[in-house]
Amino acid sequence: MPDISPERMKSLLAADAEDAAPGAASPPEPQAGPLPSPMSTPEPKMGNREGALVNLSMALDLIEQALIGLGSESPEGKQVQSAMRALSGILGAKKPKTDELQAAEIQQLLGQLPKAGGNVTPEVQAALGTKPPAPAAPPPQAGATPPPMAA
Repeated sequence: MPDISPERMKSLLAADAEDAAPGAASPPEPQAGPLPSPMSTPEPKMGNREGALVNLSMALDLIEQALIGLGSESPEGKQVQSAMRALSGILGAKKPKTDELQAAEIQQLLGQLPKAGGNVTPEVQAALGTKPPAPAAPPPQAGATPPPMAA
């Protein structure tokens, strides 16, 4: 291999640069790696907030039921009414929306209880607007002949 002086190497590289067509793409420069994506702005967690409002709505319903037992004229009843006014102020116009979600929340809570699916009374099912599961057919008894097969 011939010895090339540094000056000769520079002149060869300069000649190559001059021979390149104008506007020709230069060789790509190596990149340092992938660039990180720009940070997104944090969004409020609306699902958590809506769930909390549904819980407040259920609490308000329970407090209303307790008021019946305490009586609205008793000292406790007056405090309960004060609590109801405070919670109603938080819910405000959102109360109808939370009422819609409340049935689904109750069903979810019932589903988390052990054996809740079979223990839900028809009254609760009617209040939730769902139908109870159809009872399973009893297993055939020993010695009974099975029904004939359809052809």
